[in-house]
Amino acid sequence: MEAAVQGTKGKLLTKENMTDPSLVPEWVIREYRNFHEVVTDKTFPCYFGMAGEKKGELRYSYITHHDWKHLPETLKDFNALFDPDKPLIRHGLFLFVEPENEEKSIPHYRQYFWDILQYLHQQDDMPWPKDYPTDPDHHLWAFSFAGEPYFVFGNAPAYKQRKTRDLGNSLVLGFQPRRIFEGLEGTSQGGAMSREKVRERVEKWDQLPKHPNISHYGDPEHREWKMYFIGDDSEPIEGKCPFHHGK
Repeated sequence: MEAAVQGTKGKLLTKENMTDPSLVPEWVIREYRNFHEVVTDKTFPCYFGMAGEKKGELRYSYITHHDWKHLPETLKDFNALFDPDKPLIRHGLFLFVEPENEEKSIPHYRQYFWDILQYLHQQDDMPWPKDYPTDPDHHLWAFSFAGEPYFVFGNAPAYKQRKTRDLGNSLVLGFQPRRIFEGLEGTSQGGAMSREKVRERVEKWDQLPKHPNISHYGDPEHREWKMYFIGDDSEPIEGKCPFHHGK
């Protein structure tokens, strides 16, 4: 893994960029086209993802197995999209990882996912948000970078049952700033209704009941990190969070 280099530029991309061979490798174009086809399917469970993709509000980036060094600046550039003086646009960021030569297991992709978040944390030069605990075992914890708390979720080709988490041959990380959930919190009526509608559609796609670790942020009995990379089954995730706060 390469350490971050001072002055490295970010690679924050739009949907137009993701199909431009002068800007991205062929595998990125291929995986993005698959992603687009999946999330714009009229039966795709996540309304917000579908709408964001169609409107061009989503942002993207990619890493190879040997080069992650642009990631800190890319995420900072993404954070800068949220102007507090302008109306909120619910931007999400999807990070595509170079596909493996041969498909790997869920544990492999899960560890890769957490390695990326740990790498970002190690390169973070800003304080952790004071309103968010640093211990993942606290029910109000959320991964944060450059002062911005996120909900991050992993998608991988190893998902065979939970098909909503299979977006192609790449490991794909979805970064959603917690601010985009304003008005959609788990404790609000609108948030609860939207969440239940999406989950009904997810169960229909996956043909599996809701994963036992799925809940809403702020639930005292819930650990947010367990939602980040769920299993391809209905078994609760055991053990400690792989993320460790501190350089």
